[in-house]
Amino acid sequence: MKKAAFILAIIFSILTFIGAAYVIINHGQVSAGYSVVPCILGIICLVFYRNQK
Repeated sequence: MKKAAFILAIIFSILTFIGAAYVIINHGQVSAGYSVVPCILGIICLVFYRNQK
């Protein structure tokens, strides 16, 4: 379970950067949620990863 949380955190981190690039490419006309939502999910996965024994 710990390894799965770490892999998900990496995937969500990559999606965060892709979403941020998408927002920048579109000059901020699209929702910032494209980068914020994966960032929050990545942080949740990292916290879960760190709290596992």
